[in-house]
Amino acid sequence: MASYPFLELTFFQALQGCGAASPQTGWSPCHVAQEHGWLPLYARSHSQGEYVFDFNWAEAYQRHGLAYYPKLVTSVPFTPVVGPRWRGQWTAETLWQTVSEKMEEQQASGWHLLFADQASREALEGLPLVSRQACHFRWFNGGYADFDDFLARFQSRKRKNVRKERRQITEQGIHIERRRGAQIQADDWAFFYRCYASTYLKRGQMPYLNEDFFLAIAQQQGEQLMLVLAWDGNTRAPIAAALYFFDDTQLYGRYWGCLQERDCLHFELCYYQGIEFAIEQQLQEFDPGVQGEHKILRGFEPVITWSLHHLREPAFQQAIADFCQEEARHVHGYQQEARSLLPFRRED
Repeated sequence: MASYPFLELTFFQALQGCGAASPQTGWSPCHVAQEHGWLPLYARSHSQGEYVFDFNWAEAYQRHGLAYYPKLVTSVPFTPVVGPRWRGQWTAETLWQTVSEKMEEQQASGWHLLFADQASREALEGLPLVSRQACHFRWFNGGYADFDDFLARFQSRKRKNVRKERRQITEQGIHIERRRGAQIQADDWAFFYRCYASTYLKRGQMPYLNEDFFLAIAQQQGEQLMLVLAWDGNTRAPIAAALYFFDDTQLYGRYWGCLQERDCLHFELCYYQGIEFAIEQQLQEFDPGVQGEHKILRGFEPVITWSLHHLREPAFQQAIADFCQEEARHVHGYQQEARSLLPFRRED
């Protein structure tokens, strides 16, 4: 049985061991391990790499002469994926007491639990937490026999557009291959990392993760990894790669990059190959990553994601509660608008 990959200790150990999640990068681990279980916790000195944006909250604190950092965060660093956020049999009261003690110990402005799944949210009902919503996109498996069966749900014109995009890959002479676990060789990892790093360097940023992280994950969690590689069919030169995680029910598109720009290459590696894999493995959902309204026309449905927040300053706690309530109205409006753009036939 393959469990949710982003709460495994090996994942956190790889992040810390490679230096990506460390005090030097603004992620000071202060995880809690008790008889109740394990709760990941970081004291943050900034908000980069969280994907739940609270920069305006930090600025408001600063304007009032208060320190927003450090703040405590329960999340998977650099990984905006919904899922469970602790292990073990925590009660809401025990967890809250533990977090409150940590906030006092760290002199933190508050606690933020990011991308919590429904079970985590329900377990914490009744605690003084503000819910914040966002809209992401996700693919759901309708029991499809294959990719064409999935496309059969599309309106004719939009179905033709997807087929045209996939045909362009072939017409450009691009060869695609999926590799899993031990099939992924050392040369593949070296090439993948070049691709991954290029997505950041093109924007003038350093990548969050280094090659040591991926090598550690390959060793510890390799059976939950799937790598898609693309070659130029004429020169046999590798040109792009995308890395996925998966468990028994879900596929997670996480990292991608290309060394040569080609038409529709991103769509093929990051969306269509993932959908095909999910159908083949009978996975129920596919989370392709944050952002990207172009996902809608390719069959990814808008869903609400949640984070939970507590600020120790009562006035600011009320202010973010008001803000999140107003923001939620806009998020739901956006979700409905996005839903109206889905490519499916109206009877669906």
